[in-house]
Amino acid sequence: MATGEGGQSPAVSSPPDVTVVVASMNRRDELLSTLSRHEAPVVLVDNGSTDGTVEAVRTAHPGATVIPLERNEGAAARTRGVEAAGTEFVAFADDDSWWAPGDLARAVKIMRAHPRLAVLNARILVGPEERLDPVCADMAGSLLGTPDDLPGPALLGFVACAAMVRTEAFRAVGGFDAVVRFPGEEERVALDLAAAGWGMAYVDEVTVHHHPSPRRDAPARRQAAIWRSRVLTGLMRYPAAALPGLLLRAVRAGEPGLRGLARAARHVPAALPRRRPVPARVWDDVQRLAAA
Repeated sequence: MATGEGGQSPAVSSPPDVTVVVASMNRRDELLSTLSRHEAPVVLVDNGSTDGTVEAVRTAHPGATVIPLERNEGAAARTRGVEAAGTEFVAFADDDSWWAPGDLARAVKIMRAHPRLAVLNARILVGPEERLDPVCADMAGSLLGTPDDLPGPALLGFVACAAMVRTEAFRAVGGFDAVVRFPGEEERVALDLAAAGWGMAYVDEVTVHHHPSPRRDAPARRQAAIWRSRVLTGLMRYPAAALPGLLLRAVRAGEPGLRGLARAARHVPAALPRRRPVPARVWDDVQRLAAA
C-alpha cells in the first residue's frame, strides 16, 4: 500500500491550483537534479525503486509529497499522483524533464481561458542544445486544425511528460490505467477525452525541457512495449473492423511487433471487459491523422 508525506515543493513561487506530478523508478540522480526546477508543489510517485530514491528525495527535497509504491504500476502511478494532488490542474513531468520558468503559470492561464481544453501539450526542447522534439512539428501541423475554442492545433494524443491536464477531465476518463501501463499510455486517455467532447491542443508558447536519461530501455525493447500498449488500446477502444489491420501491422513490424503482441496477449482478459469503442466521429479523426 502507498504511504505519503505532505508538503510543498522546493519552488519559491507557484501558480495557484496546479501540482507537478512525477512518476519514477530507479532514477534517483535525475530526480535529485530536476525536482528543484519545478515552480509548483510536487507529488512524486515512486514505482518501487530499489536505488534509494525515496529516502534520497525525502532528505534532499523535504517539501515534496512522496508516494512510494511496493511495485511498478507503470503510468497508473501518475493517476495516483493526480488523486493526491487535489488541484484543479496537474502538470506531468518525468524525472528527466521540467517546465520552463514561468510556463506553469502561463499554461494555467491558458487552460482557464479555454474551458473545453482538457490537455495542453507544450513545446518540447531536448537536451542541453535545446533541439525541438520532432513530435512538436507533427502536432503543430495537425490536420485537425485549430478550433475557435482551443488555443492551438487540435490533437488526438499527447506526450505525457509535457502535458498539463484539467483534473476534472482526466479523472472522468479514469486517468492512466493498469492495463496499458507504459509507454504509449496516452492514446487510450486521449481517445476517451475526445469521445467525451473534451479538447486537446498543442501550445507552442509553453515550453518543457527534456534531458533524456541515459537509463533508458534499448530501442527494440521500447518499441515492443509501444506495440503492446497500442494493441491493448485497440482492443479497448478501436472499432471491431479495425482490429485485424492493427494486428497485421504489429506482425509486419517484425520482432518488436511480435514481442509486443506476445506481451499484450497476457493482458487480454483485463482489456476486454473495458472495451468501449470510440464514437464514429472520433474514429474518423483517428483515420485522418493516420493517413497523413
